[in-house]
Amino acid sequence: MSEDFYDILGVSRDADQDEIKSAYREKATDYHPDVSDDPNAEEKFKKLQKAKEVLTDEEKRQAYDQMGHERFEQAQKRGGFDGGPGGAGAGGMGGQGPFGGMGGQGGMGDIFEQFFGGGGRGQRSNRPQKGQDLRTRLSITLEEAYEGVQKQVTVRRPERCDTCDGDGHPPGTDSRTCPECNGRGQVTQVQQTPLGRVQQTQTCRHCGGEGEIYDETCSDCAGDGVVDREATLSVEVPAGIQTGQTLQMEGEGAPGENRGPKGDLLIEIDVEDHPDFEREDDDLHHQHAISFPQATFGDTVAVPTLDGTVEMDVPAGTQSGETFRLQGKGMPRLRRRGHGDLYVQVQVVTPESLNDEQREALEQFAEAGGEEVDVEQGFFEKIKNTF
Repeated sequence: MSEDFYDILGVSRDADQDEIKSAYREKATDYHPDVSDDPNAEEKFKKLQKAKEVLTDEEKRQAYDQMGHERFEQAQKRGGFDGGPGGAGAGGMGGQGPFGGMGGQGGMGDIFEQFFGGGGRGQRSNRPQKGQDLRTRLSITLEEAYEGVQKQVTVRRPERCDTCDGDGHPPGTDSRTCPECNGRGQVTQVQQTPLGRVQQTQTCRHCGGEGEIYDETCSDCAGDGVVDREATLSVEVPAGIQTGQTLQMEGEGAPGENRGPKGDLLIEIDVEDHPDFEREDDDLHHQHAISFPQATFGDTVAVPTLDGTVEMDVPAGTQSGETFRLQGKGMPRLRRRGHGDLYVQVQVVTPESLNDEQREALEQFAEAGGEEVDVEQGFFEKIKNTF
């Protein structure tokens, strides 16, 4: 197995983080000591781990690319990086992070400061990079969350300038070779360090990596290549979605750098409160009023749901505050089969006014002993739970 970290993982030198992690997972499965028949599996697995550790860390990877494999390994042995003598892993400069040690300086930023005079931190390659993700919010009703709905969202976002196609200058503009980089788009600096001569290559700031200087900038984007615009997009909101959940619209975010792909638009959902129903995950709760005779003699009552009215049997002797479950009458389960349940709590309503006939009937009921209440065990617990 090659010693070069890129060769160990089998990726190109401009591979992005997803490619590196995917390659590591695939090869780690082949060489894991617990499953591999290769007699050198343990050694190869350790190399894979080390390669992933370095190439998935932006600062370590930059140092590796600048120094090369051999000098990077030497730096580790001399204490410039973790795990070497005097490094954080060897007890010499513990607590300074993954790049402890090296001449009394702690941290990768200090190492770059020594090697590159402060130019190493935060430098990006000229490779295409994905644009920034954007966020917005969308309010919908409970009925819309029940059915699923197509909604329009309006966002203000940066977009590639149509006039110059993101170049920052009108088509056909006269240009000349950048004097700073001589048309290469990159500049190279060589410095003498304790490890020898170190070479640093970075994007030319004078021409932005194009290698050309243009005599005219685009009037619409002032040379930035992007403009702010308002965009109205159609989004499909699935049935069963809840407050706080996020929908992702790929490629609807900010434009990428160096012709990289656009970012995504993340839409956070807010489901409005409903006057008749209270939601709890996929279940709904509803309070339903019934009369004293209905509670006493039992009845069939019409109960509203988000899918229309259904009939519910109220048994004789129902107490105020009792709850009945209507299976499958709640919210649809997001991207799954079935629905939650609807829990109906009945409230017995005491009439505020009676006509003569009603009053007479109720007085007869009271005289017959109806005013006496048989307090069953647990009655007060029911009352407590109701309130």
